Amino acid sequence: MRVAEPERVVRHRLPDRLYHWTMAIAVLTLLGTSFLPILGWKFEWVTVHWIAGLVLAALVAWHIVRASFWLDFWSMVVGFDDVRSGWRAVGRAFGRKGPPPLYPGKYSLLQKLYHLAVAGVVLALVTTGLLMLLKIDTPLWRRNPYWFSDHAWGVIYAIHDLCAMSVITLLMAHVYFALRPEKLWMSRSMIRGWISNTNYRTHHDPARWPLPEGERARSKGG
Repeated sequence: MRVAEPERVVRHRLPDRLYHWTMAIAVLTLLGTSFLPILGWKFEWVTVHWIAGLVLAALVAWHIVRASFWLDFWSMVVGFDDVRSGWRAVGRAFGRKGPPPLYPGKYSLLQKLYHLAVAGVVLALVTTGLLMLLKIDTPLWRRNPYWFSDHAWGVIYAIHDLCAMSVITLLMAHVYFALRPEKLWMSRSMIRGWISNTNYRTHHDPARWPLPEGERARSKGG
């Protein structure tokens, strides 16, 4: 007897959804405390900024460990099939005939490239931000701005500011695509954790995203 497929397919587990939304709060707090004072909003922003920065650093470290040992790390790595499918999509966009793009696994090529961009920018942002903590007094440590020369501090600040501006661009792109009507089925999964079996079969290749028992959730009303 054939076993019925799950009506709902787990896409994001609860710890990963909590990580996503906590990181969003931390990033928005960092951006607000960075740019609102420049726009004329006067408030005590330094303490909030460095605390949010430490929260972001802890979240990034936790995500790296979780992705390396508890999640499918390779599902977010660009592979040959992704490149081949992307090449076919570009050809179709320019009217070239040929085989259609392949259905992706759990993540598409554009999602993987976006994740790579975010990872690079956020890691640089966190690294330079932690170094900049040497220049402020906190209840946990005393400032010591003499670790680096003036030139080195200038490079650190330049990288940090450039990454902060890049985060704004990446965030705008993320929100734009998340709110597009044809992407809402995917965006909702970051809230409720699952997608319907119909969307799984329509938008993904089951061979490239196989579902072990731990990734399935059965319920009524799909």
